[in-house]
Amino acid sequence: MKVVALLPAFNEAESIVQTLTAALELKCIDQIVVIDDGSQDDTFALASSFAKDQRIMVLRLPKNRGKGGALNRGLEQFQAEIYLLLDADLGTTASLASALLDPILQSQADMTIARFSAKQSESPAKMGFGLVRRTAALGVRWLTGERVTSPLSGQRAVRGEVLQTLGGFFEGFGVEVGLTVGALYHGYRVLEVPLPMKHRAYGRGLRGLRHRSNQLLQVIRALWECWKKGWHV
Repeated sequence: MKVVALLPAFNEAESIVQTLTAALELKCIDQIVVIDDGSQDDTFALASSFAKDQRIMVLRLPKNRGKGGALNRGLEQFQAEIYLLLDADLGTTASLASALLDPILQSQADMTIARFSAKQSESPAKMGFGLVRRTAALGVRWLTGERVTSPLSGQRAVRGEVLQTLGGFFEGFGVEVGLTVGALYHGYRVLEVPLPMKHRAYGRGLRGLRHRSNQLLQVIRALWECWKKGWHV
């Protein structure tokens, strides 16, 4: 089975080198595609420095399209039986992603979701208050009747067949909610996998509040889009 990893990246110069170095440890991946989503820092240059490895391809979007738009660009250009979705800020913990691929390769699941440990950040900065996650979890349960602990986790492995059925990725921060609801509604097997992965914390200051407010609005919009599509019990 061909496995392609999609890494959307926006201004990830601080972590992209560590993340790609760790991702290259995953020998079961045939190709790693970095989609530079209109970054204004050195993300593209740093990712391109890995291009000597034949497994790595780097796409550059002229302007920021958001996570869903970046993933759709990668999906359009690279065909695979299985896609591994990784955030660019995972750093060294990206090497743990083989645990997401194993259940699919062994025909035990159609999509896997990384369930992070309580301490998700490498830095002293705190994560949010959980409002967005709880909203997403309640929305998924309301629409599908299923309980999902980590509906917003961006670290996933998914069969290409699932993405084809769903028509690709939702836009913006609606990516994960759309994937979760859509896969469950269409009867695909979804499995959460506990993993000690780490990523960036935005903290509880103004920057973090702005980020979570935007995320909350897009999650609610995605839940509404799922409803309009008829993806509900």
